[in-house]
Amino acid sequence: MKVPRATYRLQLGGDLTLHDAAGLVPYLAELGVSHLYLSPCTRARAGSGHGYDVVDHRTIDPALGGEEGYVALLRVVRGHGMGLLLDWVPNHMGLSPENRWWMSVLEHGPASPYASFFDVDWDPPGRPHLCGRVLLPVLGDHYRAVLERGELKLGLEAGAGALCVRYHEHRFPLDPATYPAVLAASGEPELVRLAAGFAALPDRSPGRGAERARRASGLRERLARLLRESPGALQALEGPIRDPAELHRLLEEQAFRLAFWRVADDEVNYRRFFAINDLVGLRAEDGRVFEATHRLALDLLRRGAADGLRIDHPDGLRDPAGYLRRLREAAGGPFYLVVEKILVGDEELPEEWPVEGTTGYEFVNRVGGLFVDREGEEVLDRAYRRFTGEERSFEEVAREGKRLVMDGELAGGLDTLARRMLELSRRRYDLTLNALRRALAGVIEHLEVYRTYATPAGVPEPDRERLAEAIERASAGSRDDPTLFAFLRRVLLLEAEDPEERRVAAELLMDLQQYTGAVMAKGVEDTALYRYNRLAGLNEVGGEPDRFGVLPEELHRWALRRRERHPHGMLAASTHDTKRAEDVRARLVALSSLAEEWGERVERWYRTNAPHRVALEDGRGVPSREDEYLLYQTLLGTWPLGEEPGFPGRIKDYMRKAVREAKVNSSWMAPDGAYEAALEGFVEAILAPDGGFLEDFLPFQRRVARLGALVSLSQTLIRLTFPGVPDVYRGAELWDLSLVDPDNRRPVDYDLRRRFLAELERTGPSGAPSLLDDGVWQSGLPKLHLLRRALRLRAESPGLFARGEYVPLESGGPRAGRIFAFARRLGEELAVTVVPRPAADAVATSGPLGFLPGAWERTWVSVPPRENGYHNLLSGGPCGRGPRLAAEELFGRFPVALLVPVREA
Repeated sequence: MKVPRATYRLQLGGDLTLHDAAGLVPYLAELGVSHLYLSPCTRARAGSGHGYDVVDHRTIDPALGGEEGYVALLRVVRGHGMGLLLDWVPNHMGLSPENRWWMSVLEHGPASPYASFFDVDWDPPGRPHLCGRVLLPVLGDHYRAVLERGELKLGLEAGAGALCVRYHEHRFPLDPATYPAVLAASGEPELVRLAAGFAALPDRSPGRGAERARRASGLRERLARLLRESPGALQALEGPIRDPAELHRLLEEQAFRLAFWRVADDEVNYRRFFAINDLVGLRAEDGRVFEATHRLALDLLRRGAADGLRIDHPDGLRDPAGYLRRLREAAGGPFYLVVEKILVGDEELPEEWPVEGTTGYEFVNRVGGLFVDREGEEVLDRAYRRFTGEERSFEEVAREGKRLVMDGELAGGLDTLARRMLELSRRRYDLTLNALRRALAGVIEHLEVYRTYATPAGVPEPDRERLAEAIERASAGSRDDPTLFAFLRRVLLLEAEDPEERRVAAELLMDLQQYTGAVMAKGVEDTALYRYNRLAGLNEVGGEPDRFGVLPEELHRWALRRRERHPHGMLAASTHDTKRAEDVRARLVALSSLAEEWGERVERWYRTNAPHRVALEDGRGVPSREDEYLLYQTLLGTWPLGEEPGFPGRIKDYMRKAVREAKVNSSWMAPDGAYEAALEGFVEAILAPDGGFLEDFLPFQRRVARLGALVSLSQTLIRLTFPGVPDVYRGAELWDLSLVDPDNRRPVDYDLRRRFLAELERTGPSGAPSLLDDGVWQSGLPKLHLLRRALRLRAESPGLFARGEYVPLESGGPRAGRIFAFARRLGEELAVTVVPRPAADAVATSGPLGFLPGAWERTWVSVPPRENGYHNLLSGGPCGRGPRLAAEELFGRFPVALLVPVREA
């Protein structure tokens, strides 16, 4: 297996095809990355902006350049000695007419050859109207209203000999066995005779799929031929059914049921990706499904046309460990494999997962926490509570978010689990559906990780402890019969002795595990993280906003553990799913060093901007205190370092998304137009040049930006030398001030980056100090210089960073606690990383980016002594022999230091 030295994430789409990516390879090779890390390139829905709505896993998306584009990219990649990593989506598919498997399911129901491919409950408990049918919540109004307005229309696809129902851009294929009602109504003798053949098709019972589909295909071919050869027959079928009652009778016979989109949360009977109606869950645990959805990926791996996979959302899979083992075995040889697994707190990947590691969210949160000033917690906490009135802990807000989505977006899934538990309980208990639903929701609410990983073989010990604790906490907060929780323990910990009861319990538990991850994602990531904004830089995927900072010794311990268990896992800073780009987070965590001043400023801004605040008819003020607190942080984090005419629009778009995610003053399900319009007006008013706010805001923002830039350089150097594989997100080799998607998918100016890289090649490391000049550092050149030098060292000493020891280094002096340092060592090879943990009182507020004179006086770092001394790759100069190096010298010409021993002449 070829382990990447460093990866570069490319977001494919309309503005970056595979051919375009090939054109970037020379630049990326010069930058120093070893592998391109592509977003999904299999065929997605037309116009997809991200590629995760796959409609055909077996085809490279023609919209991205197809197989020809992939071959062209691979040729250039190999020509530069680089590799390719693919982002693979095994858990779900997009729902559209382009998805032939799904169209077959809608056409034939449980009899479809692909019915077992999708996670559809064909007999959902308590919903007899969906027995044998799949709910499609796509209508913009109640079914009867849509029907009577004539918005549902019978359609004919003459070339395919197929009938369908159309609703605006949607198309739903009719069951061929229901064609006779339409064919017979035409009055054309030939069509009437053909109707008898369709009427004789087998019913939609499972097990008849292959025969049914074959016969239906033959009949459709005959119908298509008849329509080509008989203008009269074609004319007879082209007139749509206009009588709503007649169309309703036809729809009632289909394998699908059309419904108002608002009923999805309660009624939908297919597993969705989280709560997205047009992404349906796949049953990757089924061998046929696995083979069909991985044929292309495995072929590319076996042929050496791909070097590794990033597996999207493994928590959605029924048995992630089993899936990953099957994937390893099917590939027939070693390859690089990482998973998009979000670990919470001190959670670790299950030991039995055969992977190199995760995509790196746990690194994002730990390294970010290193730069939080713990001394500012009390002041920031007081400022937040005084301004917003929020007195709850983040844990309480997170539990509230999980309850909210279990009662709303994900209510149907909880109801189904509770009904199945009720059936199981009747063997020995007298429990009620409502009580079981409450208790189950309580357990999920108190489960602190995304999911557990039990299988019919048992519950792993860490998961047993987590489930037992969640049950205990739910029981302690409940007034229900304690027997209820004893039953839940019996089921969820698989404690039943009866083999059949244990089997049923295991099936239920595995379904529950797929559900809890969605609750965490929607309830915490997409709700609580927008409701609790004490320090928004901590509000990240897998983050813990109530964990205020990470001590250096904690990060060192984690690095040692990581090197032992997952030395080749990814090290992320920004991803397509992070709530904020790395440089936005760097600015916001830097606020912790300016806590007192921040609290004063935000109160002053509230008074300054009072004239722009709006009172709605229901008495709500716009923006709410919470939204306004988030807005000011967002402006500090994203304020451009140069001219950006579209900046106010970006902030309006983000704030609209933020308030909808928070689900307090607006939501995706019920957008509050009045609140959102008033909020947009507020943003526009305060950003006006003559509004008064900017006069006070901009001087403070400039200080935050300088402090944040230093934090970013420190974080970047740690990422590039830490145990693992550093990943660079598209465009983030310069300052990246993006917000959550779609903001982070804006086009990247690669021509600018090429020019900057060529400029750095000309000047070399000796020109590093000039990169810090005011008016220069704002371009992002210091960050690009750092990336280039560190990636080049990784290329020159690959074994050092792939296998080298991790050695924590000590520091001393007045600012010893403000330094984080470690060495990577392999035999005689050595590299030393020394970064500051910048504090506001040490940072220059004007002039070159850097520290005040004397800020690091008498502070030192202990390094392994070297007879010929060390060379700083970032500043281009010598820096002593050791065992102690002066921090003032290390950070004097460039704010972070990457040291290597000077070789003998």
